[in-house]
Amino acid sequence: MDPIQLLFYVNGQKVVEKNVDPEMMLLPYLRKNLRLTGTKYGCGGGGCGACTVMISRYNPSTKAIRHHPVNACLTPICSLHGTAVTTVEGLGNTRTRLHPIQERIAKCHGTQCGFCTPGMVMSMYALLRNHPEPTLDQLTDALGGNLCRCTGYRPIIDACKTFCKASACCQSKENGVCCLDQEINGLAESQEEDKTSPELFSEEEFLPLDPTQELIFPPELMRIAEKQPPKTRVFYGERVTWISPVTLKELVEAKFKYPQAPIVMGYTSVGPEVKFKGVFHPIIISPDRIEELGVISQARDGLTLGAGLSLDQVKDILADIVQKLPEEKTQTYRALLKHLRTLAGSQIRNMASLGGHIVSRHLDSDLNPLLAVGNCTLNLLSKDGERRIPLSEEFLRKCPEADLKPQEVLVSVNIPWSRKWEFVSAFRQAQRQQNALAIVNSGMRVLFREGGGVIEELSILYGGVGSTIISAKNSCQRLIGRPWNEGMLDTRCRLVLDEVTLAASAPGGKVEFKRTLIISFLFKFYLEVSQGLKREDPGHSPSLAGNHESALDDLHSKHPWRTLTHQNVDPAQLPQDPIGRPIMHLSGIKHATGEAIYCDDMPAVDRELFLTFVTSSRAHAKIVSIDLSEALSLPGVVDIITADHLQEANTFGTETFLATDEVHCVGHLVCAVIADSETRAKQAAKQVKVVYQDLAPLILTIEEAIQHKSFFKSERKLECGNVDEAFKIVDQILEGEIHIGGQEHFYMETQSMLVVPKGEDGEIDIYVSTQFPKYIQDIVAATLKLSANKVMCHVRRVGGAFGGKVGKTSILAAITAFAASKHGRAVRCILERGEDMLITGGRHPYLGKYKAGFMNEGRILALDVEHYCNGGCSLDESLWVIEMGLLKLDNAYKFPNLRCRGWACRTNLPSNTALRGFGFPQAGLVTEACITEVAIKCGLSPEQVRTINMYKHVDTTHYKQEFSAKALSECWRECMAKCSYFERKAAIGKFNAENSWKKRGMAVIPLKFPVGIGSVAMGQAAALVHIYLDGSALVSHGGIEMGQGVHTKMIQVVSRELRMPMSSVHLRGTSTETVPNTNASGGSVVADLNGLAVKDACQTLLKRLEPIISKNPQGTWKDWAQTAFDQSISLSAVGYFRGYESNIDWEKGEGHPFEYFVFGAACSEVEINCLTGDHKNIRTNIVMDVGHSINPALDIGQVEGAFIQGMGLYTIEELSYSPQGTLYSRGPNQYKIPAICDIPTEMHISFLPPSEHSNTLYSSKGLGESGVFLGCSVFFAIHDAVKAARQERGISGPWKLNSPLTPEKIRMACEDKFTKMIPRDEPGSYVPCNIPV
Repeated sequence: MDPIQLLFYVNGQKVVEKNVDPEMMLLPYLRKNLRLTGTKYGCGGGGCGACTVMISRYNPSTKAIRHHPVNACLTPICSLHGTAVTTVEGLGNTRTRLHPIQERIAKCHGTQCGFCTPGMVMSMYALLRNHPEPTLDQLTDALGGNLCRCTGYRPIIDACKTFCKASACCQSKENGVCCLDQEINGLAESQEEDKTSPELFSEEEFLPLDPTQELIFPPELMRIAEKQPPKTRVFYGERVTWISPVTLKELVEAKFKYPQAPIVMGYTSVGPEVKFKGVFHPIIISPDRIEELGVISQARDGLTLGAGLSLDQVKDILADIVQKLPEEKTQTYRALLKHLRTLAGSQIRNMASLGGHIVSRHLDSDLNPLLAVGNCTLNLLSKDGERRIPLSEEFLRKCPEADLKPQEVLVSVNIPWSRKWEFVSAFRQAQRQQNALAIVNSGMRVLFREGGGVIEELSILYGGVGSTIISAKNSCQRLIGRPWNEGMLDTRCRLVLDEVTLAASAPGGKVEFKRTLIISFLFKFYLEVSQGLKREDPGHSPSLAGNHESALDDLHSKHPWRTLTHQNVDPAQLPQDPIGRPIMHLSGIKHATGEAIYCDDMPAVDRELFLTFVTSSRAHAKIVSIDLSEALSLPGVVDIITADHLQEANTFGTETFLATDEVHCVGHLVCAVIADSETRAKQAAKQVKVVYQDLAPLILTIEEAIQHKSFFKSERKLECGNVDEAFKIVDQILEGEIHIGGQEHFYMETQSMLVVPKGEDGEIDIYVSTQFPKYIQDIVAATLKLSANKVMCHVRRVGGAFGGKVGKTSILAAITAFAASKHGRAVRCILERGEDMLITGGRHPYLGKYKAGFMNEGRILALDVEHYCNGGCSLDESLWVIEMGLLKLDNAYKFPNLRCRGWACRTNLPSNTALRGFGFPQAGLVTEACITEVAIKCGLSPEQVRTINMYKHVDTTHYKQEFSAKALSECWRECMAKCSYFERKAAIGKFNAENSWKKRGMAVIPLKFPVGIGSVAMGQAAALVHIYLDGSALVSHGGIEMGQGVHTKMIQVVSRELRMPMSSVHLRGTSTETVPNTNASGGSVVADLNGLAVKDACQTLLKRLEPIISKNPQGTWKDWAQTAFDQSISLSAVGYFRGYESNIDWEKGEGHPFEYFVFGAACSEVEINCLTGDHKNIRTNIVMDVGHSINPALDIGQVEGAFIQGMGLYTIEELSYSPQGTLYSRGPNQYKIPAICDIPTEMHISFLPPSEHSNTLYSSKGLGESGVFLGCSVFFAIHDAVKAARQERGISGPWKLNSPLTPEKIRMACEDKFTKMIPRDEPGSYVPCNIPV
């Protein structure tokens, strides 16, 4: 029998596949089979949106075409028969024409590293295909499933807003008032935009959106759908068979024949289980366009929805119904709609089906508790006929008598209308407000007897608090017949807490928080229902206390907007001189079209192999044995490399590559499997059998390291003044400590490399995503016993790095190079997101202890601090992080008597490493926490204490480096003025007095960020500039383009120096072949150092060519180059910069380690929900001293992106480890970085006018890292709001808030009767699910 053909279209081109593997996803098919590499791999689980494409389907019944976005990583190609797929390449490119969305996202500076950009473009494109003039709500909803680590989202929103009906306005017109005129805190917002500050982009130049120019749906697919009789398609793979029935009868027959086979529609539940949990299904049934599964019908008993409808379709259907019908009939629908708006991202909602969501019965399902309390019924079909079962708690617990039978198919769901005196509510709390699984969710319903007030029916279900969804049915039963009043509330809470119990060691942790949420939700339900009763019968309903109403309102939510004030270009500057102008990132258009090539986008090399790692499952253990036999016997496996193969090459410096006798962390590299494909390599890696014997001690936390004196090297120490004497004369002394959690880099492009042996003289080329090509060259040369001149490392661009692509990348590259050299074949190694997060480490968790002596007016005279960082199992850069932390801990403050000591702790965690800010975000937070506590003790505002202790005029640091604090004072003053500090502080006090369950807080944080690397040698840089005879120039330098726009700035430098148009200057990438002995790109100095080298090369060329140019001043570069060639004058020059003067003597505790300081200040205002722990950043003002900005567009992008990354560090980014040292948070589903919903509603960024000239590149300042710390203004604003809540509740005395300030910490700090009501577990009486490290 001939195999059935799979037919679909990609970008208007017909694709026919005869031998389809049902295990093949669309993402690898696009990238490897069709070579469409614009669609990126970001996480593999549908959590980041990097792989977004658009699917178009034609419905012959309705004659309609549905366009929707999907995650290609979760879309099996077998599900695509008869569809049209559009990828970013199908929209436009630089060779033909650009689509307006591609042009606008680039020209609005919405790309930095560019790796997420194709996904952003496709999400927006799918929206525009359905809504050519979208609202801002639709826009933010469309982008809710896409993550970006670089930009801070705002410029992406700016680009997309240009398509909205009124691009400057939110269109919500709340109370008839435009968002731009709305008042916050009762204060009219002044438009802060400096009208003299030119726009970063011009809307007038943009291509118009013309819907008639889009790709049409292929007519052939329409004809097939209309005319060909549908028949079941079966695709046979090596391990899996895919069955696609096209009629309900065929579906029932297939389910009868294969009762254990799952029925999948969107693959969003089964897919992740197969990929991440190793679940295997030999048969998969996937119904295709069965009309009965898409039914929408209204009847007397309610609404019936087909099980095959996508969640997004369900959302649209319910939104339509609640608009048309009275509220009392649509209670359940409104509650469902509330959850559907935050459930996952747009891509997942468009893939996942209602039936799949119900039948999966995930313990954190948002919809199932609501459907169950709403008395929904499931319409089933099998060979035995039709059957209806209730969607009940028993069904959700999979009780056999209440469940589907194996042969049954869920056809549709009936959702009853609600009745008069019936109320239904939905509640959820997650780490992030949107696109995050709930920590706890709940559906609650109550029906009152006629006239209201007495309970007739009550139903309460919770998700996230047990192994299944749990009903509080006994409590509900006991409350029937009781009146609905506040006196009953305590009874209800205690009943529910007794019934819905949670063990102290329950999976997922956060046990006390979950218990509190259980009854906090009950209280919110009481308030919501009371409000509803009051509307129905104002005379007889329980009246709400005025201060309770705030518990019902959502947090402040208006559409985001921003103002930017940057520097003007000097009017005397030549028009063609690009320095100081907001030039677009020169790869921006290629980012948006998918033409920008990243490491894994490079075509496969002939006979290429793939390498994957086997990692340790134990944190500290002896390796008893490794059995490779089964893995080596699998087809396609070429070799497995262990430490024995590497022998003495297994170490380089302080780092060991592969484990020898012991493993020292979960994720320790044990061996490397090499096979002829990625799939086979990963299958073989699972068959490597390692036997371990656990060793003691197991050290995971900083406290355990201190207890065992487990440190790398000795302490580092700095001291100034006489600390002990100063403590004797102060008015007050306080001691405290703060713990700062670690942070994952979450660069969008995971660790990637391709090593190609050249086959001659041992030469080898390494294409790798790294910040430090020279180090990779050195480590590979040492591993292969080659001289460095035979090892060449090439980096075109990096899809984000943030410090995470230096040390561990080099180890991975060395092992990959060893495999390539051994077998004489190219080897590719691309880490999956989970592997990357497990293996590579991140920002150091930090413990700061402080003892401060201060006067009653807030002046700190003595400060004694101890810093500890959790370095993990190897040294990496931990000692340097501690050193930088000690050097920078003073932030903006003069402490006349200061003693600071620091230790890098050795623990059994993966080695932590550099991350943007490099120690300062942790060390600075310790100091600010101390300042805040001093302010509380003195009865002053933290801003007063900050002002009193701030550096003034010319001063010296605690390591005796002199600097001027003039710009620091200017930033502080301007920030206080721009944020209307005193007026808003008063308005916040008024708001807090009127709202018991919502509080606002505000904080202003100054910034002094020292820039420098600590040694002259590490600051040297080189460049190479060629001029060709056609008048064009090629520039090479040692810096790595990782999103910060360094290549763009270097071309600006060449353009200015050679007075040559930027269009005539080109830059191919960074390579050890063109510029040798380069330093790592990091530390905010990449443009500084390399720009000075490029400038030097250009000046050398100009000096050489000056006689020629002076003889022909009106000539062109083509004329001058030809003349120089004719006169045998070299048109190539090397530029060099030796590095800034930099030194520090740790014995003496003094030196000049930094070249200059970046100053700034940030004010943030937040609103918190005291019942749930949610927070919203209402407004942030940032003022920065940037020297003379080389490119304001890129510099603003750096400040804003860093701020959002810092905000994530201090609020929602939480690493979770088991007590055995296993990292739980291995992807975007468990680890939440800020998304579009998290950005400040208002963002105002302004740069000070150009400051004094310095010896940096055109007097500019590096801004890559400093903005991260300003994110702590949100942390301290939350602290301020929590303090207001505690004061109102009469709770005095100090309390400890560690970082990150997650919803859990916020809720538990806002102590109230509910937190006091929950049972508490005695520490030490149980083993927790997770531990803070």
